Amino acid sequence: MNLEQWMQNGWLKPHKTSDQEIRNLIEGAIEDLKSAREDSSAGWKFVKAYNAALRLCTVLLNISGYQAARDQKHYRTITSLPLIIGDEVKELTDYLDHCRVKRSQVTYESVFTVSMSESEELIDMVEKLHAIVLQWINSNSPEYSP
Repeated sequence: MNLEQWMQNGWLKPHKTSDQEIRNLIEGAIEDLKSAREDSSAGWKFVKAYNAALRLCTVLLNISGYQAARDQKHYRTITSLPLIIGDEVKELTDYLDHCRVKRSQVTYESVFTVSMSESEELIDMVEKLHAIVLQWINSNSPEYSP
C-alpha cells in the first residue's frame, strides 16, 4: 500500500503544512526528548519520549501532504513511516508501535508499567528517529530543513 491508498481507505486526509508547523513539531520533539532525559519517573520519561516520536512521525506525514484521520491516529501516524522512508525503518516502526500500546498503559493504567531501562531505550530510539527524520527532510524536502 501507499499513502494515497491509505487516504482512499479513509485512514489519512490531505494536509497542507507550513514551515512554522514543521518547525514547531521538531522543536516540540526536541523539548520532549530533553524533558524525558531529565525526568526521574520511568513512566513519564517514557510518555515524553513517545510524544517526541509521535511528533517526528507527524513531521514526515505532514510534509508528505497528509495527516492521520482521527480513528487510530497514533497508530496510522507511526505505521506510515515505512511508506514514507522505506522498509529500512520497519523494525523501528514495529518498536514504536509496541511503545504506543505501552504508552497507553502508562497514561491510563499505571506509570509503573515500564522500567527505567525501557524508558532509556525509547529515548535512544527516538534520538535515532530524530536523525533519520532530519536526513529524510534534507534529502527529500530541504525547504523544511530546520
